Amino acid sequence: MSDQLPDAIPAATLIIFREAGDGPPELLMVERAKAMVFAGGAMVFPGGRIDPGDHVLAATMGGGDEEAARIAAVRETIEEAGLPIGLAELPSAAALIEMRAALHAGQTLAEALAASDARLDLEQLTPWARWRPAHANMRIFDTRFYLAELPQDAPRASVDQTENVRLVWSTARQVLADADAGKLAIIYPTRRNLERLAQFDSFDEAVAHARATPIKTITPFAEQRDGEDHLCIPDDAGYPVTSEAIGNAMRG
Repeated sequence: MSDQLPDAIPAATLIIFREAGDGPPELLMVERAKAMVFAGGAMVFPGGRIDPGDHVLAATMGGGDEEAARIAAVRETIEEAGLPIGLAELPSAAALIEMRAALHAGQTLAEALAASDARLDLEQLTPWARWRPAHANMRIFDTRFYLAELPQDAPRASVDQTENVRLVWSTARQVLADADAGKLAIIYPTRRNLERLAQFDSFDEAVAHARATPIKTITPFAEQRDGEDHLCIPDDAGYPVTSEAIGNAMRG
């Protein structure tokens, strides 16, 4: 039997690191268009649904759901940010533009890769987390999160101007500070993941932590703490902050 909730939509998200001199690494985030049903107006990591074509490509590689999720994360990052993460070799600028246009036109990643003679390297993605909320009357995503490092000589990221309206590179701590100051909005899973990511001063540190922390599917739950209703997550999943007052939590 599948461990997915009946209404859960399989999805994948990529947390991309960019080294930033002597300080902590910057992360790529995109701002969702306000009209979007899910997380409208919020800053999120690039990602989206796992499509049937992702499963077909995974099967040709001898893989299953895990590989399909990584493929979706690669595809969505090309579509949303124009970044070739998870490819064996960096395509030329022209080939990447063609690949992105093909994906926006509805081609599968397999078709876009074949046209550009490009190959996947899914080992560039490190599993980080899996979140599957269970809110009533809301769209539910079963999302796998991955870490990846921006390749050297990668092109400049650019927003797709469809689902997302802008993108930024910023440290986890700065995004949290900006959210607390009311300069941007982040949903509950994004906040918890930023708090976890803010502990590390390099991509390698985050990867080491991810590999040492077993991934558990996280379904937030309500619990009263200190006389106030909180939205909570388990204490043993690697997160430094495991609850937030429900009244303060943006849930997507």
